[in-house]
Parts: sequence; C-alpha cells; structure tokens
Amino acid sequence: MRLSTLFGRTLRATPADSEVAGHQLLLRAGYVRQLAAGVFSLLPLGQRVARRIEAILREEMDAVGGQECLFPVVHPAEIWQQTGRWYTVGPELVRFQDRGGRGMVIAMTHEEVVAEIARREISSYRQLPQLVYQIQTKFRDEPRPRAGLIRTREFTMKDAYTLDVDLAGLQRQYARLYTAYFRIFTRCGLRDLIAVRADSGMMGGSVSHEFMFLNEIGEDTLALCERCGLADNLQVARFRKPEVADEPAQPLERVETPGCATIADLSAFLGVGPERTAKAVFFQAAVPKVGVDDPSAVREVLVMAIVRGDMAVNETKLTNALRARWLRPAEAEQIRAAGAEPGYASPVGIRREGVVVAVDDLVLRAPNLVAGANRPGVHWRNVNAGRDYEADVAADLVTAVEGAPCPRCAAPLHLRRGVEVGNIFQLGTHYSQALGATFADEAGETRPIVMGSYGIGVGRLLASVAEACRDERGLCWPVSVAPFLVHVVRLGGANAEVEALAEAAAAQLAAAGIEVLDDDRDAAAGVKFTDADLIGLPLRATCSPRSLRQGGVELRRRDTGEERLVGLPELVTTVLTLRAALETEAAAQVRAPVYDPADDAA
Repeated sequence: MRLSTLFGRTLRATPADSEVAGHQLLLRAGYVRQLAAGVFSLLPLGQRVARRIEAILREEMDAVGGQECLFPVVHPAEIWQQTGRWYTVGPELVRFQDRGGRGMVIAMTHEEVVAEIARREISSYRQLPQLVYQIQTKFRDEPRPRAGLIRTREFTMKDAYTLDVDLAGLQRQYARLYTAYFRIFTRCGLRDLIAVRADSGMMGGSVSHEFMFLNEIGEDTLALCERCGLADNLQVARFRKPEVADEPAQPLERVETPGCATIADLSAFLGVGPERTAKAVFFQAAVPKVGVDDPSAVREVLVMAIVRGDMAVNETKLTNALRARWLRPAEAEQIRAAGAEPGYASPVGIRREGVVVAVDDLVLRAPNLVAGANRPGVHWRNVNAGRDYEADVAADLVTAVEGAPCPRCAAPLHLRRGVEVGNIFQLGTHYSQALGATFADEAGETRPIVMGSYGIGVGRLLASVAEACRDERGLCWPVSVAPFLVHVVRLGGANAEVEALAEAAAAQLAAAGIEVLDDDRDAAAGVKFTDADLIGLPLRATCSPRSLRQGGVELRRRDTGEERLVGLPELVTTVLTLRAALETEAAAQVRAPVYDPADDAA
C-alpha cells in the first residue's frame, strides 16, 4: 500500500472533541472518523486492525468448537415480547414498525434469535452441546456515547451462544470461553486485564463475568483484593460489614436538630458518629405487580432506601433487590406526598401505600439509630427496624469503599477503574423456556435448553489496544493486530538511487508475503518520521542517501527504538527474524487462566 494513495490522512492537531489519548491518536493517525455522536467510520488503516482482531476472534472461537453464523440485524418484536425484554429494556433498544405495521427491533444482542433457531433445529440431547457465534453490527441507542470507540451506539460485536443439556454442561463451556477470552485479549496486546464478577443486567442469568482492561479511562469501578484475588465490579461488590453494638432497644426519643439536613451536620450537632445514624434515600421505580405473571405488568412506586449514615446506596443492588424495571431519583414533592420530609426522613410513621421500604441488612441489626422524624429540624433517637417500622425488602444495598474488608479474607479492598472489553453470562433457561427451545433427554422427557452468552466489542477492543499500546509519539501496535508490518520511508527527494532502493525493498518484502505501507510521498523527512511514529507499525525501513552510502536500509523497531543497518539482500530474512521475535515476545505474554465455579459460590 502506497501512502500517497491511502484513503485518509494524518492530522497535525488533536481534534478538540476527543476525550482520551488513544482515541486522539486513532483520529490523528487516520484510523477512524466520527460521523455522529457514537457513530464512527473505520478508514482503511482502522479496518485492517479490526480485521486482524476478528481473525484472532475466529481462531480462538473455532479452537473451542465454535461454528460461525450470521444472524439478522432486524428482529420481529414478538420474540422480544415473549422473553419480556421488549418491556424491560429501555430506549437503548430501537423499536420501529415496518410498512405493514408490524413491530420490529434493531438488534443489540441475539439471545432471542438463537433461542428461536434452536427451537427449530434442536430436538434431541444427541445434538447438544453446541457453540455458535457471529461477528456482526449491533446498535444500542446509548444516551451518553463517550471516549470514541469505547462507548458507541453502532458497533461490531463478536457474540457467541452456548446450548447445553444441563448446568454442568453450561459450566464446562463457560470455563472454555473464559479461558479463550483471556487468550483473545492478551493476544491482541492487552496486559493489564482482569475478569470480575458482575451484574447480569438486562441479560439475566445466574452468573456473569466482565473482562476489564485496567485503565483510568474506564467507566467501571472494580473492587479487588490483593490477598485472595477476589475481583468484583463495584455494582455487585460485597464487603465484610462491621459488627454492631449488642445493646437493648431504647425508647424512641424526639430531638430538635435545627439545620441538620445532612448526616455530617447531624453527627456534629448530636456528637454521634455517622455509623449511629440511618439515612433515607428516595427513588421512583417501576416494579412488578404482585401476583401477575406478565412482564409488561408493572406499578410505579416510591422507594425509600434505608442505609447506615456512613454508607452509600448502591443503585444496582437496589434495582436487583426490587426487580425494578427502572430506577431514578425521586422529586421532593413525591417524597412529601408520602408523609416524609427531604433531609429529615425515615420510615417511622410515613404513609405506606405506594411506598416500598428497602433496608440494608446492616441496618436491620443495628440498634438505636438516629433517624429523621419527617419534620424539618427534628430527628428520632433510638430507631430500631422491626419495632418502629417494617422493611418490605431487606438485602445488601450499599457500595463498597476503598479499604473495606474483603468478604472472603478481610484484607482491604482496593478500587480500580477499568474498561469492559468483554462479558460472559450463564443465562440458564429463561430464553429457551420463553421461546419453546426444548430437547428430548435420554429418558424421552422434554427439557429446556440451557444457554450461555458471550460478547466482545471489536471497536472497543481496538480502542483499548490503542490506549494500552502508545507513547508520546503515537501508536505502537502489537505485531498481532498491526495494519501492516513494515513502514517503508523514502528520503532523498529526486535521488534516483534512493528511489530504486526503496522500490526494491518494498517489492522484496511484498513478494515474501510481508505487508508494507510505503511512504512514497513528496514530503520532508520530519513529516515522514512523525507520521511513521504516529501510525505506529512494528518496523520502519528507512531508505535514504545515508543508508545508501552505508550499503542498505535502516531498520528500526517501533517499540524499543532499536536500529540496525541491513543490506538489501538480507532485508527479507532480517524482517522475518524480527517478526518471529516480536511474535515470540507476544506469545510469552498470552494468559489462559482457568475458571473455577467455586469462586462464584464463595
């Protein structure tokens, strides 16, 4: 490929709307261009990187028995309605009607489609297990696209699906995919990678893991234990909660607390620690109607979440405890309509109709807390759950903090930021039962197929590698995903001998099957070297009057800066040797941890 004819160009200035360094370099080096919020085009360089990533995905998926398929982008609404996700997924799922008035959706994932196909294709246990996958475009109407390709609306995903006869079979396939995912990510060049237990969210299921690239640009916060290896997304992270005082319940006592609408003010005014207080946090939520077996049947309620004053409500835990369709902060007038007072609220004496009181399990065992009296400037001392109010929902509802004791070993947890580059889910039988995907077992009994789901976003992985593999000069692609291996740089203007040397070098490399980006532009040496570093290919071959006088080509590794002079006859052999060395170094970094289901039961 000649750089003079390459579609796309390098940029000298950093685009003003780019947020993170890796994305800035992808823009400046001519790999991607933005069309709209969360919608990007891959230019030829970017597409070549994506294709190399996809090749690794196919190799690793095929190695664990995967069969590649291609499923539709547009689905009939009925299958999403049958599984309930038509009703439970928010506006991220794009719904529309075709010209015949039939409801349709644009795919954001394909569990429904795979279950529907399995219903038709699978009839006997002899046809199981199965693993199918595709690499295909998805659309998710993200409300806040950010960080370039890290969070987009349109994206390419490798999504895979396992079909099994039972949970044991699912866990076997899940374990293989868990290991394969580590191989995929580390082969692509990600080193700071960890798998964390995660919330299954709209996917459902009993167990899920997210594969996190540890980096400060990430949206997710992770709770990690260096002693025992526990790793959780903060959305689900538990911690060892403190022991509480063993003391008898004391009578309620009203106390005037003027101007104490915050826990800090209250603690200072009464001279008590925040751990001796109860905090009320209010939300509006849509929760399932009691006794109604219909996923579209929900009721809107006011949720009063009660946690200890030194802790914070974890909205994911609260959502899951309520089985809520959605959760959002409540307005002051909604709070007052229930007989509560913002800043001075508690469940004591409120109107309970249309209100759900959700209480953290620590508060249930903590005696004699200070809590609001639902009047401005007034609190109660000695509030006790179970005596002074009843909980509708009791669960772990609080967020782990830096230094909180690990639930396994009590060592301090550490919080890190991460980018989710892949996720895997043990779905169970929800989708197969909803869509009638069953099989006959050995005894002839009809049973639902047990499913798993496994996703990797190609663009997000590309962006994460760009973030991980860069320096102050530009990108520094791993040999496994680089768009070309060698960047030939011609210096010398109209020097016919230099041009002949460059042409011969590029031709010899290409003839040996080595992919070359040939900078044949009429540009200054500084511009060419700057662009070569910016584009970030593993090797640079410089042909110049100086190299010609010295008898060859200057060959330089992008990652280490190591240079050597190579005669034209030895160029191909030397490049192949360097490529083998780069591949060997990369192979030494490939990780393949083994999944242990016991970790998720702990």
